[in-house]
Amino acid sequence: MNTKQKDQQYVAHTYRRFPVEIVRGQGSEVFDETGKRYIDLGSGIGVTSFGVADPLWKEAVVAQLDQVQHMSNLYYTRPCADLAALLCQRTGMAKVFFSNSGAEANECAIKAVRKYQAEHRGKDCAVIITLKNSFHGRTLTTLAATGQDHYHELFQPLTPGFLSLDPEEIPLLEDTSRVAGILIECIQGEGGVIALPAETLRRIEAFAREREILLMVDEVQTGNGRTGQLYAYMHYGLKPDVVSTAKGLSGGLPLGATLLNEKLQDTLGYGDHGSTFGGNPVSCAAALSVLSRIDEPLLRSVQEKGVWIAGRLRQAPGVKSVSGLGLMVGIETEKPAGQVVAAALEKGVLCLTAKEKVRLLPALNIPWDVLKEAVEILCTCIAE
Repeated sequence: MNTKQKDQQYVAHTYRRFPVEIVRGQGSEVFDETGKRYIDLGSGIGVTSFGVADPLWKEAVVAQLDQVQHMSNLYYTRPCADLAALLCQRTGMAKVFFSNSGAEANECAIKAVRKYQAEHRGKDCAVIITLKNSFHGRTLTTLAATGQDHYHELFQPLTPGFLSLDPEEIPLLEDTSRVAGILIECIQGEGGVIALPAETLRRIEAFAREREILLMVDEVQTGNGRTGQLYAYMHYGLKPDVVSTAKGLSGGLPLGATLLNEKLQDTLGYGDHGSTFGGNPVSCAAALSVLSRIDEPLLRSVQEKGVWIAGRLRQAPGVKSVSGLGLMVGIETEKPAGQVVAAALEKGVLCLTAKEKVRLLPALNIPWDVLKEAVEILCTCIAE
């Protein structure tokens, strides 16, 4: 059997795969088993921050593999400690817990907030408010946090203690005695690449501060340079108590991180939480390579490319609207998004969908000429 046949035979059918087997790549260009070239505007759903087989990333990974590929958290490893220090230095946060994914990072955030509030406001203070149209992961708890009913339907009962509201409803709440935290995405990626208004975000933050509610920001998809700041909350001057991130942090290896501010830095103590693979030295070495290169020139380039993409697409026939920030772009098209993505695939461009929109998450360092080639092809597919 070939790869596709084996996949059909032996892999759980949880994904609707495109009929393409990617076998190699370099940067923002990948190739299938026939040798056909594709320009990658999805970067593994925002994961391969510097593209495929990035030389500096690969050098860091291989160097760590030559030393030790894994060591339990019973022992110290330098990549884990160095990465935690760099994350805290770049964000002003105080402590980091490492896990494997965005869902796990959010699980840790929820546990930390509930434990803190149980100790400071009482054990009944456990409700987490999330936003309608949000997405926070696929575990039972992060599904409960996700503000989209269709994700809930087949997996009841979900973890209790979550309330999803429209952003404008939150400051109108009167009784918040049981509300421990508010979990937000500044840009709702899976919800359709919807950027929340700055004033709305600031109003939610002010409300949380006034009521002694902890503010959590989910930066799983929006983080690590994706929007043109290191983390999206930085565009708005927010000061979260907890930040969760993953995806692009390690450039293609599993790694999640939950960042805690000074208030929460000592909330999780010995035995309160753990992860077998969290802080894996190879994943952390990869993340150090990624994070150390997300500097001001790169972030300016991400912003410039995002502005150019939006401007070009808004001029294109068949485009109804463009949303997002930086290199996190949502395109509302006159024809169904799935048709656009399929047509782009045929013409050698890989892109994604988010609800009814075409979604673009290219590598942060995608070359200008490659980006322009891909966007012109995409414009043709939208217009045809």
